[in-house]
Amino acid sequence: MNCDPAVLTLYLVTDRSMLKGLEFPELLRQAASGGVTCVQLREKTATGGEFYRLALEAARVLEPLGVPLIINDRADIAAAVPCLGVHLGQHDLPIDAARKILGPGRVIGISVNTPEEALAAERAGADYLGASPVYLTGTKTDTDPAIGPEGLGLIAAAVRIPVVGIGGINAANAALMKPAGAAGICVVSAICAAPDPAAAARQLRAAFR
Repeated sequence: MNCDPAVLTLYLVTDRSMLKGLEFPELLRQAASGGVTCVQLREKTATGGEFYRLALEAARVLEPLGVPLIINDRADIAAAVPCLGVHLGQHDLPIDAARKILGPGRVIGISVNTPEEALAAERAGADYLGASPVYLTGTKTDTDPAIGPEGLGLIAAAVRIPVVGIGGINAANAALMKPAGAAGICVVSAICAAPDPAAAARQLRAAFR
């Protein structure tokens, strides 16, 4: 399935541990009101049942707002809830196996660190790529080396599918991503840890444009 690049313009990856006194549904509402175009639900420590219930809750909030939901890692959960698709890492379920679970109508995104990984993911049927990490970040400690805007540009130039930059992106550096070839920016703490997620989203959208 082709992925509309506009969906990826401001891509939020959730981390509930960062929230500043907000309930999770309110984070989603505020982020959407500020201009987030897509939300990835990431739950590394939740049980399958907890993840499923959170995914249903996120879908109930986001669907009326017109913001697509993507599920991190778990193709089985993505197949069971209303969502756009799944995002996989290099060591997660292979794309062809995820496609068997999800069918042709769902989007599959893949995290990549090099043009070689990007080309392999495109050949395997990925719909979009997350080039990661652009900058080093405290959100994840097991990441590949930072690629910078230059590395992001090499990945974007190597493939025909949309690429988003992720890792250490904030309002101060977001403007560097579009000239490098990114279809969008993907953030975690820049919105999840913000005291005003709606304002943070608006600032990021303005900076990326």
